[in-house]
Amino acid sequence: MVQGSPVNIIVGSHVWAEDPEDAWIDGEVTEINGRSATIITTNGKTIIADISCIYPKDTEAPPAGVDDMTKLAYLHEPGVLHNLACRFALNEIYTYTGNILIAVNPFRRLPHLYDIHMMQQYKGAAFGELSPHLFAVADTCYRAMINEQGSQSILVSGESGAGKTETTKMLMRYLAFMGGRSVTEGRTVEQQVLESNPVLEAFGNAKTVKNNNSSRFGKFVEIQFDKHGKISGAAIRTYLLERSRVCQVSDPERNYHCFYMLCAAPPEDVKKFKLGDPRTFHYLNQSNCYEVANVNDAREYLETRNAMDIVGISQDEQDAIFRVVGAILHLGNINFIKGKEVDSSKLKDEKSKFHLQTAAELLMCDEKMLEDSLCKRVIVTPDGNITKPLDPDRAALSRDALAKTVYSWLFDWIVDKINSSIGQDPNAASLIGVLDIYGFESFKLNSFEQLCINLTNEKLQQHFNQHVFKMEQEEYTKEEINWSYVEFVDNQDVLDLIEKKPGGIIALLDEACMFPKATHETFAQKMYQTYKGHKRFSKPKLARTDFIINHYAGDVIYQADQFLDKNKDYVVAEHQALLNASKCPFVANLFPPLPEETSKQSKFSSIGTRFKQQLQSLMETLNTTEPHYIRCVKPNTVLKPGIFENFNVLNQLRCGGVLEAIRISCAGYPTKRSFDEFLDRFGMLAPDVLDGSDEKSASTAICDRMGLKGYQIGKTKVFLRAGQMAELDARRTEVLANAARRIQRQIRTHLTRKEFIALQRSTINVQKLWRAQLARKLYECIRKEAASIRIQKHVRAHTDRKSYTKLVASAIVIQTGLRAMAARNEYRYRRRTKATTSIQTQWRRFQALSGYKQQKKATLTLQCLWRARVARKELRKLKMAARETGALKEAKDKLEKRVEELTWRLEFEKHLRIDLEEARGQEIAKLQNALHEMQGQLEEAHAAIIHEKEAAKLAIEQAPAVIKEVPVVDNTKLQLLKNHNEELEGEVRELKTKIEEFEKKYSEAEKENKTRLKEAEEAQLKAALLQENIERLELNLSNLESENQVLRQQALVASTKEDLSEELKTLKSNIAILESENELLRSKTTVVKEIATPERVLPQVKCFANGHQTEEEHQTTKESGCLVPVLTKQRSLTDRQQENHDVLLKYFMEDKRFDKNRPVAACIVYKALLQWRSFEAEKTNLFDRIIQTIRSSTESQDNVTDLAHWLSTTSTLLFLLQSTLKANNTTSAASHRNRNSPATLFCRMAQGSRPSSLGTGISSGYSGMVGKPNEQLKVEAKYPALLFKQHLTACVEKIYGMIRDGLKKEISPLLNLCIQAPRSARVRSTRGSSKSIHSNIVAKQQTSNIHWQSIVNKLDHTLGVMSGKHVPPMITRKIFSQVFSFINVQLFNSLLLRRECCSFSNGEYLKAGLQELDHWCLKTTNQYTGSSWDELQHIRQAVGFLVLHQKAQKSLDEITNELCPILSLPQIYRIGTMLWDDKYGTHGLSPDVIGRMRVLMAEDSINMPNNSFLLDVDSSIPFSMEEMFRSLSGTDINLSDVDPPPILGQRSDFHFLLQQAQGVIDVET
Repeated sequence: MVQGSPVNIIVGSHVWAEDPEDAWIDGEVTEINGRSATIITTNGKTIIADISCIYPKDTEAPPAGVDDMTKLAYLHEPGVLHNLACRFALNEIYTYTGNILIAVNPFRRLPHLYDIHMMQQYKGAAFGELSPHLFAVADTCYRAMINEQGSQSILVSGESGAGKTETTKMLMRYLAFMGGRSVTEGRTVEQQVLESNPVLEAFGNAKTVKNNNSSRFGKFVEIQFDKHGKISGAAIRTYLLERSRVCQVSDPERNYHCFYMLCAAPPEDVKKFKLGDPRTFHYLNQSNCYEVANVNDAREYLETRNAMDIVGISQDEQDAIFRVVGAILHLGNINFIKGKEVDSSKLKDEKSKFHLQTAAELLMCDEKMLEDSLCKRVIVTPDGNITKPLDPDRAALSRDALAKTVYSWLFDWIVDKINSSIGQDPNAASLIGVLDIYGFESFKLNSFEQLCINLTNEKLQQHFNQHVFKMEQEEYTKEEINWSYVEFVDNQDVLDLIEKKPGGIIALLDEACMFPKATHETFAQKMYQTYKGHKRFSKPKLARTDFIINHYAGDVIYQADQFLDKNKDYVVAEHQALLNASKCPFVANLFPPLPEETSKQSKFSSIGTRFKQQLQSLMETLNTTEPHYIRCVKPNTVLKPGIFENFNVLNQLRCGGVLEAIRISCAGYPTKRSFDEFLDRFGMLAPDVLDGSDEKSASTAICDRMGLKGYQIGKTKVFLRAGQMAELDARRTEVLANAARRIQRQIRTHLTRKEFIALQRSTINVQKLWRAQLARKLYECIRKEAASIRIQKHVRAHTDRKSYTKLVASAIVIQTGLRAMAARNEYRYRRRTKATTSIQTQWRRFQALSGYKQQKKATLTLQCLWRARVARKELRKLKMAARETGALKEAKDKLEKRVEELTWRLEFEKHLRIDLEEARGQEIAKLQNALHEMQGQLEEAHAAIIHEKEAAKLAIEQAPAVIKEVPVVDNTKLQLLKNHNEELEGEVRELKTKIEEFEKKYSEAEKENKTRLKEAEEAQLKAALLQENIERLELNLSNLESENQVLRQQALVASTKEDLSEELKTLKSNIAILESENELLRSKTTVVKEIATPERVLPQVKCFANGHQTEEEHQTTKESGCLVPVLTKQRSLTDRQQENHDVLLKYFMEDKRFDKNRPVAACIVYKALLQWRSFEAEKTNLFDRIIQTIRSSTESQDNVTDLAHWLSTTSTLLFLLQSTLKANNTTSAASHRNRNSPATLFCRMAQGSRPSSLGTGISSGYSGMVGKPNEQLKVEAKYPALLFKQHLTACVEKIYGMIRDGLKKEISPLLNLCIQAPRSARVRSTRGSSKSIHSNIVAKQQTSNIHWQSIVNKLDHTLGVMSGKHVPPMITRKIFSQVFSFINVQLFNSLLLRRECCSFSNGEYLKAGLQELDHWCLKTTNQYTGSSWDELQHIRQAVGFLVLHQKAQKSLDEITNELCPILSLPQIYRIGTMLWDDKYGTHGLSPDVIGRMRVLMAEDSINMPNNSFLLDVDSSIPFSMEEMFRSLSGTDINLSDVDPPPILGQRSDFHFLLQQAQGVIDVET
C-alpha cells in the first residue's frame, strides 16, 4: 500500500483519511505537526490523523474513473474504492484490475449490455481495447483456447447476492454465441446447460439474509469443445450442498425453493402429494418467511416442471421426485415422546401417525418398518444383532438424518440426470470451465458450513495469488527488469491449519467423530491445546467452544457447538434397507444395496473429508487450465439500485482477494508508467534533461535527480516502488506551486498598473463629463426660454382658430337642416304621385286580364265539346275496323321481322365476342340480364295484344247495330262551367301575388346557383385530378395483385378447371332454355310497338368461352388430318428458335456497350422479346436462361465495374418490362370496366359498334411500341413473364447489395484506423527544437489524414464506375446513403465502446475527417449523394459535443434539444461519462446534469427495458421497384435508333432490329 510519509505528504497535499461513516474521505492537508496532519475534508470537517494512516490522492484522475485500476497513480484501498464508486455512479458496473474483472451488481436489468449486438462488438476484440465487460473475459478465454489448444477456466466468485449466477449465465451465453453449433436431439448443448439452471436453482437455491436466490452449493460447469472450437458436450459438477438447511432454517431465511413451489402447486398436485399450507410443516415454519417478493411460487413450479421436461426428466420421474420432496416435509412433522421402556420412544399422537403413514405412502415403503427405523437402531455384535431403542431426541435426530440423506441423494440424482441428458464428449479437444461458487462468509454465528466455504475460498485465493504473481512476473520479464527479490504473499499456513493431515482441524474433527463420547467441548479443548502457538489460530476470551481463524479476508469466529453432528454422515443400515425395498423404482434406485459387510450396521462417513477430496479434485482441474477471474461485488445490503455502501464493498474486496492482489502488486512495482506518460507528468522536474536525449535516458535522469532508490527502467515503462509516485507528485506539486507564485506576482503587478491607469483615465473622463454637464444645463435654460415664447404664440393662435372654426360649423349645420327639410317634402310628394299611378295601372291591368280569361275559358269549353263529338265518331270507325283480321296479320309480320332482326344481331354478336375476350366473363351475365328484359318485354307485348283482342271483341259485342246521332242540349253543364270559371279567376288573383313573390326568390336563388355552379366546376376539376391519381394507383395495385395471383395459379389449376366446366354446363343449359323461348316467340303472332334500336346491339353469347373453345376444337379436328407435316415443321421451327435464343444470350453476356446512356444489350433483348411475343407465351425457358446468365455473371463477382454494368442492364430491362406488361387481374379489370363502361345494355351495344383500337395497339406494340404505352397498348402478362419480372427484381436487389457490401468491406479497415487519432509527438518546452517538433506534428497529421483520404478515394472510384455505367442516380444515392449510414454506425459505436476515443483531441481529429466527407458530398452534387450527409448525424453531433468548450455550463435541455437532438439519452449519458479533455484539462458535464440523466434513464428503463445505446447497421434494400420506376419516369428510352450488333444483324431472324420504329417509350407514372 502507498501509505503516507513526511516525504510525500506536505501542506496542500490532497489525501485520503479514514472515516467512521464513509470508510475513507478525501481532504486537504493544512498543517503537519510531527507525525500528525491536520486535514480539512470535503464535507467541511477538520480532523487530525497520523501520517502513516493517510494515503495520497491523485487530483488528476478523471472524474469518471479509470477502466483499469492498474492505471491508477496510487494503487491503494481508498483509490480502488473511489474508482469503483465513481464508475458505479455512472452505471459502469465493470472494471478491470489487470486481467481481473470486477463486476458490481446494479440490481436492475441492463439488457442492452448483453444483447447480440454487444456480443458482436466484443467478438475478436483485443482485451482492454473496448470498455470492460464480461464478454471481453469470455472472448479472451475462448481465443486462448483456440490459439493455444489448452483448456481454460473462468472463476466467478463473490458473496451471496453479488450476481454470480447471472454472470455465469451471461458467460455461457457468450460461449454459446462463439462456439454453439453442435446439436443434440434438436437442442444445442449450451441450451441444455442453460435450461438446467431452473432445475438446479429449485433444488439447490434458497432465500438467505443477503440474497433472495442464493446458491447453497458450488457449481463448476465444464463446457467441452471439439477441435473446430464448437461446443461438443458439457458437464455440471456440484460441491457441498448445504444439507443442514433441510431440517434447520433460521429466521428470516427460507428452506430450499422446491418445498414452497410444491405447496403452491395446482390443486390436483397438492392433493396427489397430500400437502397444504407451508406453515403447517415443521421444516418450513421454523422461519416466518414463506414468500419472496416478486416471486410467484405457483408459476415457478410450472416453470420448473417445464424445465425438467426440457432436460429429459420424464413425467414419471418428475412425479417420483416431488413424491420424495413431499415425503421429506411429512417426515419433519413426525414427533416422538417417551415410550414405556427405558430410553425408548413412540409416536406422539395421531397427527404424527398420519404424517408417518403419508410419508410411507409417498415413499411406497412399509409403514411399520419406517417407524422402527426411526425409533430403533440395530447393533451388530459377534454374538448377534441387538435392537436398541432410541429416546425421543435421538429418534428426532434419526428422522432428520433420513430427511437430509434422502434430499442429498435426490439432488445428486438430479445432477447426474442433467449430465446424462446433456452428454459429455470423451473426445473433447479442450474445455472451458465456469466456476460459480460461494464467496467468503463471516456471520454473527459461523458453523461447520462456513468453515468449509472459507476453506474453499482460501484455496481459490491461493490459486488467485499465484496467478496474479505470475502475471506480475510475466510483465517484469517482458520489460526485462530484475524482480528476484519480490516476495510472494502466500496463505499456505491457513490451509495447513484447516486441512493438513494429520494435525489439521478437519483431521481433529474426524477423530472426535469416531469416539462416541466425544463432545463439542472436548473437540474445542483439543484444538486449543493443539494450535496454542499458531499465529493464525486464537481463542476468544471467556469462550468455551469458540475459536478464531485469521483468514486472508480477516478474522472469523467459529462456534464449534454443532461441528460433530454436521460432520457425521452415517449411512444407517435400516434406512438403506427400508428405502431399497420401496415399491417405487425411483426411490429404490436412489438407495442401492450396500456391500454385505456394511449392510448390517451404521457406517461413519466424514462430510469434511469428502468435501476436502472434492475440493482437491476441483483444484486439480483448475491447475490444468488457464484461469480467468471475475469478482462479483454487491454494492449494498438492501439489494436496491443506486446505493453504494463503502464498508460493505470494502469488505467484499477483501473477501474477494482484490485487495490481496493489490498487496501483491505493491510488494513489487505497483506504479507502471510508459516513458511518454512519465515525462508528460514529471518532465517539469528536470526540463534540461529533455534536450537532445531519448525518453528512456530522460526518465532515468529524472528518477536519479529526485533521489529515488529501487526503481527499475524497463524497455517501454518506468517501474516505481510503493510510495515513489507520491514522492514525485510532492516534488511536482512544489514546482507547480513555485511556478504559480511567480505567475501570481506578475499578474498582480500587471493588475495594479492596469488599475492605476484606469483610475487616471476615469478622473479625466469625470472632469470632462462634469464640464459638459454644466454646458448642457446652460443650454437647456436658453432652450426652455425660447420654447416658452413659441408655445405662447401657438396657444393664442390655436384659441382664435378654434373659435372661428366653431362659428363656421354652426352656420353649416343650420343650412344643412333647412335644405334637408325641403328635400324631404319634395320626396314625399313624388312618392305619393308614383303610388297613385301604380294603383291605377294595376287596377286597369286586372280588369283587362279578367275579361281575357273569361273569353279563354269559354273558348276552351266549346273546343272540348266539339272534340268529344269528333272522338265519338272516330270510336265508331275503330270498332268497325276491329272486326277485320288484316290488322292482326300486319302485326304478325312486324313481330316476325323484329325477331329476325334480333336473331341476326345475336349471330353478329357471337363473332364480335371473339375480339372481346377480355370482357367475356362480365358481359355474359349482363347479356343474360338483357335477354331476360327483352323476354319480359315480349311477354308484356304479347299480353297487351291478347288484352287488346279481348277488349276489341268485347266492344264489338256490346256495340249496337245502328248508332243514331241525337242532338243534346245541357244548360246545367254550362252553368256549372261558369261557376267553376269564377272560382278559377279568384284563384288566379291569389296566384298572381304568389308569382311575384316567387319571382323575387327565384332571382335570388339564381344568383346563389351561379356562385355554387362555379364552386362545383372547381370541385369537379379537383375530383377529375383525384380520379386520375386513383386510377393510376389502382392500376399499380392490380398489377401487383395479378402477379401474386399468377404465382398461385399452378396450385389452383385443377380446381379451376372443374369449376369452369361446371359453369359452362349450367350456362349452356340456361342458354338452351332461352333459345327455346325465342323459337316459341317466333311461332306466336303478336303485335308489338316499334322500338327505336340503337346503331349496334350486342348479341347473346352461346357459351362461356365466347366461341373460342369452339374455334379451338375446330382447329384441333382440322389439324388432326395433317398431323405429321405440322410436327415436322414445328420441330424445325423449335430448333431455329433455340438457335436464336443461344445467339441472343451470347450477345447479352458479351455486349457491354452504352448508347446515349442506354445499355444496348438490355434494349436489344427487350425488342427481341417483344418481336417473339415471349411475354404472351404460356410456357418458355428463355426467361430462365436470361436470369441464369445474369446470375452466373454476377456470382462471386468482386469487380465493381462488372457489377455496375449488370445493375444498369437489369434495372433498364426491368423498367422496360414494367412499362410493357399488363397484369391479368380479373377483379381489378372488372372494377375498372365498371367505372368506364356504359350502364345499360343498349349503351354498350352502341359502344360496341365503335372501331376498337385494342388490336391495333398490340400490333403496333410488337413492332416497336409505337405511340404512347397507355393501358390499351400494354401486353397482357402471362405467368412466365410475371415470374421473369420478379426474378429480375431479385437480381437488381442482389447486385445492389453486392456493390454496397463490397464498398463497406473496403472502407471498414480504414474506419478502424480513423476512429482514434494517432499519438502526436509530445511538445516539450525546450529551446531550439520547435521547428523539428512542428515538422513532426505536420507530418503525423498528414499521415493521419491519409486514412480519411483513402475513404474519399474509394467513394470517388465507386461513384465514377456507377456514373460511367449509367446506373440510375436513385440507386447510386441509396448506395452512398447506406454506406454513410454504415460509417456513422461504425464510428459512433466505436466512440461509445472505447474511452480513449472520447477525448477532445480525438474529437478534433474526427471533425477534420468528417469535413473531408462533407467536401466530397458538396463536390459530388445532390444528384448522386442525396441525403448521405444527413446519415452522419449521430457521429457529427457526438463529435461536436466532444469539441465543445464549457460543457459544464450546459444544461440538459440545451444538450438534448440544441446540441445533440438526434442522440438518445443513454447515448448522451454514455459520452458524457466517458469524455475527457486531454488538451485543455477542462471539466466535463456537471454532476447535476449527470444525475438528472441517470434518473430519466431509470424511468425509461421501465417502459423500454431494451434501450440499447448502440446503433444497428441497416442491411435492407432501401427502395422499392415502384420508387425506381418513378425515378425513371422522366427518362426517354428511344428504341428506334439502337443499332444492332453485327452478330445479330447478319442473321435473317433478327432483321426486325433494323426496322426504324416510329415512337418513343415515354412512361409517365
